[in-house]
Amino acid sequence: MTYETDGSLLDKARAALPDMLADLRQLVLCESPTSDFEAGRRSADLVAQVGSEHLGTVPERVENGGRVHLRWRLGTGPRRVVILTHHDTVWPIGSLETHPWVCADGIVRGPGCFDMKTGLVQAFYALGGLMADGAPLDGVTLLVTGDEEIGSPTSRELIEAEAADADAVFVLEASGPGGAIKTQRKGTSNYTVTATGLAAHAGLEPENGVNAGLELAAHMLAIAEFGDADAGTTVTPTMLGGGTTSNTVPDSAWVAVDVRAATIAEQDRVDEQMHGLVAQLPGARVSVDGGPNRPPLEAASSGDLFTRACGLADRIGAGPLSRVAVGGASDGNFTAGMGVPTLDGLGAVGGGAHADDEHVVIDPIPGRTALLAALVADVLDGAGAR
Repeated sequence: MTYETDGSLLDKARAALPDMLADLRQLVLCESPTSDFEAGRRSADLVAQVGSEHLGTVPERVENGGRVHLRWRLGTGPRRVVILTHHDTVWPIGSLETHPWVCADGIVRGPGCFDMKTGLVQAFYALGGLMADGAPLDGVTLLVTGDEEIGSPTSRELIEAEAADADAVFVLEASGPGGAIKTQRKGTSNYTVTATGLAAHAGLEPENGVNAGLELAAHMLAIAEFGDADAGTTVTPTMLGGGTTSNTVPDSAWVAVDVRAATIAEQDRVDEQMHGLVAQLPGARVSVDGGPNRPPLEAASSGDLFTRACGLADRIGAGPLSRVAVGGASDGNFTAGMGVPTLDGLGAVGGGAHADDEHVVIDPIPGRTALLAALVADVLDGAGAR
């Protein structure tokens, strides 16, 4: 079947904008922090209800480790297109009291509106719009996960299994500055470095102790040097803790380390250095837990799809497009790391993800929705096959 990928897609999306904002309001008002299992279930129930109204079928509900993921598999054929979204946010219950839903002066505000509930609404309307035109959409999966904000520990296997043989993956994470499509993302690695020493009274006999804090401090200074600015690699000690009381030589201290790397080679280099740490003080021990979490989304994974998106955006009146490389990771890193063509940042235009100024610009929403519909149609017509 040949799908229509012309200006009519944008016209239909513009006409649907009031309904899109109404659905977005429902989703934002249903707070869904990843850490709150009951809130996640309530959110999943609402997402399933709203999505079913547009897609004409209920999703498969996948629960793992207390998290709820939703999967719409449209048609019975092999998976050709996978659309990745998530319904969890970083905002705790009660955030609406300080960051209420606002839709005024061309801007939407509210917890999770930018990351990424607007993208989720765009996915529903893009696919629902194609189906309303009689398109069969055989081989399309919409996956809505519930743990993206904490690294997707219970949904990664589901994501990778669904995308394994796909022609293309489209990620509805929020856009970069000015609406830029995210064609490169750094890979992420996470570590915990623990130093173990020997406790002693800090006033009576400190010389009999082995200070785990001093041991850890030496490693933190070394770890900070593992980064490579020229390669775009950052290695950052973040959370830390240790000790028991203020008058005791600490027998344990720890630090979390965040690593961002643009290439797998850099990710592997830092991993080798991290696991090569050895104790510096006599009697101390050091251990390193963790490793790479998400591989990089490199330019080669998105290049062809971005070129196609630019052509489609111009054709439907939603262009021009720009692109950007970012340090943050998403579930698109997983699929790109598998070698599946992946295009990210197709969601909301706005800013302030995870911050007090989180907001979405309303005017681009129809164009982003129409672009997703055009991309799905293009792949199903055969132009996007791997």
